Amino acid sequence: MKKIAFYTLGCKVNQYETDAMKQMFSKKGYEIVDFLSLADIYIINTCTVTAMSDKKSRQMINRAKRTNKEAKVIITGCMAEELKQQKTILDGVDLIVGNEDRKNIVEIIEDTFNESIDVNTCKEFWEAGNVLSNERTRAYIKIEDGCNNFCTYCIIPYVRGRVRSRDINNIVEEVKSVIEKGVKEVVIIGIHIASYGKDLSGVTLTDVVERIDALDGDFRIRLGSIEPVYINEETVDRLKKCVKLCKHFHLSIQSLNNETLKRMNRHYTVEELRDKIKLLRDNFTDVAITTDIIVGFPGETEEEFNSTYEALKEFNLSKIHVFPYSVRRGTVAEKMEGQISEETKDIRAAKLIELTNFQENEFKKRFLGKLMKVILEHREKDGFKIGHNEQYVDVLVDADDKDVVEVVGTIENLQIR
Repeated sequence: MKKIAFYTLGCKVNQYETDAMKQMFSKKGYEIVDFLSLADIYIINTCTVTAMSDKKSRQMINRAKRTNKEAKVIITGCMAEELKQQKTILDGVDLIVGNEDRKNIVEIIEDTFNESIDVNTCKEFWEAGNVLSNERTRAYIKIEDGCNNFCTYCIIPYVRGRVRSRDINNIVEEVKSVIEKGVKEVVIIGIHIASYGKDLSGVTLTDVVERIDALDGDFRIRLGSIEPVYINEETVDRLKKCVKLCKHFHLSIQSLNNETLKRMNRHYTVEELRDKIKLLRDNFTDVAITTDIIVGFPGETEEEFNSTYEALKEFNLSKIHVFPYSVRRGTVAEKMEGQISEETKDIRAAKLIELTNFQENEFKKRFLGKLMKVILEHREKDGFKIGHNEQYVDVLVDADDKDVVEVVGTIENLQIR
């Protein structure tokens, strides 16, 4: 029996797809082992969103070769797709499997050869069947792949292809399957889930949420990252009626300056975002609104950054994920004038991180003394069981408490203190 090890970088979609590949290899008789163990084959599911992602991918390639120099090292994922399109060979890599080829990865590795597939011609969603990760309380449900937006900083549409939506009945069947296995939270993920249904007829992301919400069972639904344009009065009016939906919206904002947003090719304004955030807060009590912000985008002046900073203070979001701009080869932004120095990016990032740390702590304080629905996970840290409420706020409970151990993996009303 051949031993095979996996390592995943990047987003939840990548993790979902790694779990799908693990199932495929397991069914073929391969033994899945830890990445640091001796294996015959190492598969690294790469990411290329930032230069740091590329660096980490290369580090894992080198680590695999150091662990077993005789092993075959295969890379897949977004960095692999980019290298494949550029016909680039990477030291230490024995085979590159593009994103759209992963559904046949077992056969490709066994045959050691496969015809190249152009991601732009891929019309179908990779239906991997029911995929359950090692997490026993949470399941990621992939509903869509690809993106049609072409933001000027982003390589993803070139390596993932256009939007391809999963059949809604298959989505519901997978959710039913994981709920029957005891999963208490399903997370809806994709590359651009707000675009779900654009290639189908008459279905949207909201339809998916409503169908899942109507299923029997004690579980909750969490949305992955969504574009701000998805939030409108009709959508919010429907979502607030979904009793299992978590009060947590991660809006992919990227900047809060209109000129920067134009250069990014983002299709909204700061004024529109202000209205959308108010709409969420007016309809969901104690709603958590989180976001991503890129600092140091080409042409971002001190004034533009300061306007983003002041708007973030005003919006008072529960968490900001801060990313210094990273040049991606082949994107429009790569050739833009006004590239920002790394030193300036670091200064701006540090300022936003300080802001979000303060705002996040203030947001958490509002739950003190309240009775909240919490899912306690099997993971432990420093003698505490880790859990999350609907707003995805960490809740730590004494792991030695016998009453706590009995409710791990269930949704419980716990008083926060």
